[in-house]
Amino acid sequence: MTPESRAWLNKAHSDLDEAAKIAAIGLARAAARSACFAAFHAAQALIVERSGKTAKTHSGVRAKFAEIARSESQLDRTFSTFLAQSYKYKEIGDYGIGPEAAITSADAADAIARATRFVEGIEKLL
Repeated sequence: MTPESRAWLNKAHSDLDEAAKIAAIGLARAAARSACFAAFHAAQALIVERSGKTAKTHSGVRAKFAEIARSESQLDRTFSTFLAQSYKYKEIGDYGIGPEAAITSADAADAIARATRFVEGIEKLL
């Protein structure tokens, strides 16, 4: 594993740690957003490991990750879907207002659990 990939994974683990701490104090929206970033940063680790480059945007990360994932037989096929779906937590956290912006503690717990599997899966692959 390259030092840059390791740095992205370290950032992903830090995001997971923050998500758990934030969830523990009842801030579901912020916790889910941190879980989203954990997956995003783990995806960057795989991207840089396989291509030598990082993607510049969220949509670029999702597209490049999906492209790489198609050729990684050991990678859980649900990871690309989760990476795309988890972006809603970033959008809600950054821009959401009103009832549509509600994220429950159950949503946050699910996002953290799925992001944990994502990060661990990428780390195992690398």
